[in-house]
Amino acid sequence: MTIESRSMKSRTGRAKQRYNEAGERLVAGVVPLNNSKTQVLLVRSTERSGWILPKGGWEMDESITEAAQREAWEEAGIICTVDYDLGQIKDNRPPKHMATVPTKAMYQFYEVTVTREESVWPEGHKRARKWASYAEAKIDLTHRPELVEALERSTIRK
Repeated sequence: MTIESRSMKSRTGRAKQRYNEAGERLVAGVVPLNNSKTQVLLVRSTERSGWILPKGGWEMDESITEAAQREAWEEAGIICTVDYDLGQIKDNRPPKHMATVPTKAMYQFYEVTVTREESVWPEGHKRARKWASYAEAKIDLTHRPELVEALERSTIRK
């Protein structure tokens, strides 16, 4: 998909969302590395003030790698190539609302190499992004153990 054909609008809603047999929402994510594998690109969470890896729901009309690349574009404004399948990581966070049964997520992460960063992207008005070393990223992602696990599985220089 060329940048010219990429939407400047983020997908919203969960009508096309995929779930597994256990009822877990299927989420595609990326660990976006620079060419030298010395830095990872983090994005600011929209719900909290912390840093996260780009990720989001895998929808019915796309492959999981397409979903991962779409999320990288929507959340971080990057064009990337998929290098490695980092496997599945279960979401073990407590529910957001204790009165309701939580919908857990099953994450599928990919290591990607960033080939281009755009200055304007779908969520650029509400997300910051920054390059971080392994040590910096591990600290920034401490609040999200599943994201630290994805970082650990990548080939970033430690």
